[in-house]
Amino acid sequence: MYTSCEDTDSKARGRIKPNPDIDGGWAWMIVLSSFLVHILIMGSQMALGILNVEWLEEFSQSRGLTAWVSSLSMGITLIVGPFIGLFINTCGCRKTAITGGILNALGWILSSYASNVYYLFITFGVIAGVGSGMVYLPAVVMVGEYFQNRRAFAQGLSTTGTGFGAFLMTALLKCLCMEFGWRNAMFIQGAVCLNLCACGALMRPIHSKEDVAENCGERNSCKGQSSVNDLSCSVEAVKSNGVLKEEEKGQGKEEKLGSLLVLENKDEPKQRENFYALCIVKTVSQLTVTIQKGFGTWYLSYFGAASLFTNRKFAAFVFWALFAYSTFVIPFIHLPEIVKQYNLSAQNDIFPLTSIIAIVHIFGKILLGIISDSPCVSAWNVFMAANFTLVSCIFILPLMHTYAGLAVVCALIGFSSGYFSLMPVVTEDLVGIKHLANAYGIIICANGISALLGPPFAGWIYDLTQKYDFSFYICGLLYMVGILTLLIQPCVGKKKSAPEKNTENGKV
Repeated sequence: MYTSCEDTDSKARGRIKPNPDIDGGWAWMIVLSSFLVHILIMGSQMALGILNVEWLEEFSQSRGLTAWVSSLSMGITLIVGPFIGLFINTCGCRKTAITGGILNALGWILSSYASNVYYLFITFGVIAGVGSGMVYLPAVVMVGEYFQNRRAFAQGLSTTGTGFGAFLMTALLKCLCMEFGWRNAMFIQGAVCLNLCACGALMRPIHSKEDVAENCGERNSCKGQSSVNDLSCSVEAVKSNGVLKEEEKGQGKEEKLGSLLVLENKDEPKQRENFYALCIVKTVSQLTVTIQKGFGTWYLSYFGAASLFTNRKFAAFVFWALFAYSTFVIPFIHLPEIVKQYNLSAQNDIFPLTSIIAIVHIFGKILLGIISDSPCVSAWNVFMAANFTLVSCIFILPLMHTYAGLAVVCALIGFSSGYFSLMPVVTEDLVGIKHLANAYGIIICANGISALLGPPFAGWIYDLTQKYDFSFYICGLLYMVGILTLLIQPCVGKKKSAPEKNTENGKV
């Protein structure tokens, strides 16, 4: 009986129909949820330059040490991405995101009571950073699950929330700091970030509980059997767990049901205790099995993904990602300080340079995505052209000392950094759709390392030279090395692939 139920279960799983919400319906609510997550998480992180100035004045620490607060929050959000996969496999995206929203808000609120920079390392850098990662990854994964034919468009649309968020959160944090001070501003921002829980609640599984219940009903009823059969299955389950002694194998279903009723009437209180104990044991065993399966899936996905690095193009792509994200993050962190040095605060207050990057970044993602979708243009070529434009802007930025010049360079930085929407497409071209999730998790982790180390490095260079110029030049050079690695690697791969073909022909 138990074996046949397993067989029916496997057949029922095979008969699960695709969800009608794929590429439509509730899928657009998932896009909205992901869009709001990008506003509240990535947008807030892009606006941390406002708080960085306040922290420098409050704690009087070096720029390199203070920059660690922002970079820890940004870096940990991305670095923990592969490890958050364990929670997603075990608890699902919805529960993971709701828990992350609570943790993120708690980090902001606790940070408002900071007495020194090291306190912020823990509350804002670690707690808020881990919470952000627990919301960010499910937001990206859920869009991928709900979209098949329009996945690239949906991902690009949802990630535009970063640009909107950087613009909105910069204005919000600036206003809050001026009106209430930075401590109350962080407390209020923590309350705002509780909306991440609402975003997580929208991330319902692709197959609803009703669908699962229907399939379980088909499995247990075996297509039209009476409720007596269902109760007999429960008797079998009780016997298999040792509550009842196993009776004769030839006993009919009605006799089994009768024996269960007699036993219940005979000693009802004791049976209730046994029933509750059985429920507890069953729940614990199911939870243990779920955790084991989730850990096994996570372990195979990320540690088994080491084979991805045998793809040299992908290895070069990871090397590039180690330097790429910092060149986008550094201007957001240090531009407010640069504006103060150049005495451009009055003009920057009217329209902040970081807001220019954020607004143009939105259009950059959309336009670069449209250009890449055209049949006559390669997404890889668009991706590389955007990278060259961005690294050129990083070299030019220190040479601009007027607001107009800085505004033009910031606009180019915002537009060229729109290549982030092409990263999933480029990753898929390198490793294939089968390994896309694992490969993209590794890329995100590499970006997190870049975001973690970039801003403090720029701050340390400033402490040594009293200028931000050299930090931009050095980061630009490292970024250029990553880009050149992407250009050289395909040529190396072609040269090494030729002898392999010759040997194969020789064997034939």
